[in-house]
Amino acid sequence: MNFGFSFFVGYRYWRAKKANAFASFITLFAVSGIFLGVAALIIVSSVMNGLEGQLKQRILGAVPQLTLVNPQGFENWQQDTQILIDDVNLTHSIKGMTPSTSTQAMLQSNANLGAAQVIGVFPELENGLSSIVDHSYSDAFNSLKAGDYHIVLGSQLARNLQVRTGDKIRLLSSEGVVYSPLGPVPSQRKFVVAGVFEMGSQVDASVAYVHYEDAKRLMRKNPQVIDELRVYLTDPFDVERISSDIVSLLESQQLPVETKDWRADFGHLFSAVKMEKNMMSLMLSLIVAVAAFNIVSALVMMVVDKTTDVAVLKTQGLTTSAVMNIFIVQGSLNALLGLGLGTVVGVILTLNVNEILNTLGVSILGAGQSLPVQLSISQLTIIVLGTLLITLVATIYPALRAARVEPANALRYE
Repeated sequence: MNFGFSFFVGYRYWRAKKANAFASFITLFAVSGIFLGVAALIIVSSVMNGLEGQLKQRILGAVPQLTLVNPQGFENWQQDTQILIDDVNLTHSIKGMTPSTSTQAMLQSNANLGAAQVIGVFPELENGLSSIVDHSYSDAFNSLKAGDYHIVLGSQLARNLQVRTGDKIRLLSSEGVVYSPLGPVPSQRKFVVAGVFEMGSQVDASVAYVHYEDAKRLMRKNPQVIDELRVYLTDPFDVERISSDIVSLLESQQLPVETKDWRADFGHLFSAVKMEKNMMSLMLSLIVAVAAFNIVSALVMMVVDKTTDVAVLKTQGLTTSAVMNIFIVQGSLNALLGLGLGTVVGVILTLNVNEILNTLGVSILGAGQSLPVQLSISQLTIIVLGTLLITLVATIYPALRAARVEPANALRYE
């Protein structure tokens, strides 16, 4: 007896009309549970991936992802940058590097006060790297020039300060403090609002950009010294490995550096999003698990119903493993039916979720906004393989029970 015979019998049992109506209902319930669970897992995980990707773009595209700090300054930062980009372990991880500096400052307008992280950059070096360039109005970012003391504010920060383009605001920096007989006096200077940027995230209320040299003068530091390099990463979530590789490589070049990255300010936010995504996946996976238990119930009923058939087959030489395979095939076909339908429907709904919501007149994020959706092939593979594994394990107990049928006892009263 080979697997082909077991498959044939298992398929016939699966296709045959069930004598026990309750067993048929349990089977339908199990297939429906797998179908709904898989479809929901695909849709929800894709939407959560999209939300996470949108957060990554809107937040990590506006703030320094990784910063290299050398208090003595980088004497030739272009050469140091090239060393890192050319390294085989980093060439695909680093998009680019530019000089940068930042300070926490208080911003004062005629109407209000606000606090923000003020970042000093060379605008001409940021094109193609920083998301701010593409999200600033009227090309305000590229209008930053050394000595003009212009500033680009986040849209929410500008609204809080009640300022618009052309207005003057005063910046007070915590760095560059001088001491007078009246006590410590912070460094301060007036800046002209050159424009605003809007990323659609919380950075709009807490970040401002100025020219690198203007920021250095505000902090009472030498504008000719480059002591920080801003690193743009292909995947900001891989920052831990990349920073370790960078430190090791630069130390081998006798250039000790310190690193700081986005996790210090925004790590808690992305950790919360990741935990929420994992919890949602866990909750939806329970639907699949419940459906797998229903497969167990349906197969146990089938074993009881087919006890006489199994006994006859065993008297004709059917092996224990062949009997197990019959019921494993039957349970697996139910699982494959639910999994196949769930995968197809889940993928179709995921790719068309915004069109479906618009047709139904439902707006989850508000008028004019669509759900960000990112279908991950790797996650889809994990969902499919995980469901197959769970349902395959669920068929083992009923199959073992069928294999233990003793022909003499089963046929005694037949």
